[in-house]
Formats: sequence, structure tokens, C-alpha cells
Amino acid sequence: MTLATFDRDELRRGLAACGADAWLLYNFKGINPVADRFLGVGGLGSRRLFVLVTPDGPPIALAHKIELQPMEGFPGKVVPYARWQELHEGLAALVSGKTLAMEVSPDNGVPYLDRVPHGVVQLIERLGGRVVGSALLVTAFTA
Repeated sequence: MTLATFDRDELRRGLAACGADAWLLYNFKGINPVADRFLGVGGLGSRRLFVLVTPDGPPIALAHKIELQPMEGFPGKVVPYARWQELHEGLAALVSGKTLAMEVSPDNGVPYLDRVPHGVVQLIERLGGRVVGSALLVTAFTA
């Protein structure tokens, strides 16, 4: 299943099971094969990409200005950024006050799932979000 074909009701159930409001996919230089598989976005990947997926609205992507071409046809809103300050501002608007499922594994219990660097989790938390594991979503949508 991909972003273009996912079932919103299944996402709603999966988020509830994870205790999350939304799924925040992160990728940088291909370190997250879950994001690659689910998003189906190709291209350079030399800049950070965040995509917020909720059951009730269109997905929102934060993509670097030099990597907008691979986002053509994205089934939601693309918010471009260039400087890290713009990235942090856009990310804060997406994550503040939300619990977000991400590809993390407490205590590295499932190393194949642990794809989001600790520094990214710290950034999300500093910007007002809370991160929980997305294992149930990964199983439902990409396994």
C-alpha cells in the first residue's frame, strides 16, 4: 500500500492503536525504507523530508526547495523550505501538541524499524510533539 492508495479508516484504527494523532514519516538519504516504500517519492534525497499523514486531511510534506521535482504529483500539500530555520518553523506548525507515530523502536527492540535518528526525535519533542513507535502502522501499510 502507498500514500496514493491507503485506507483512511485503517490509518485511523492504526493511529488509535499506537496512541498517536498522526504518522510523521521522515527520510534523509534513504535511511528510512518505510518512508520510501509508503511515499513512493524518488529523487535526490540529499535533504530532509518530513510527511505528516492524518486520517482526516491531505498529507503535508516539508521538502527542500532543491528537491521539489520528485514531489510533483504529491497527493497533498508541499511546504518548501531552504534554510534550517524554515524547516524548524514548518515542522513546529505540523507537530506542536500532537502525538506522532514514527519509525522508532524503544530500546532498539526491533532494529529493522528503528530508522529515525535520536536527534530528529529530540527536535520533534523540542518543537512540542511527542513521538511513539509506528510498528503497527508499518505492519499494516508497508510490510
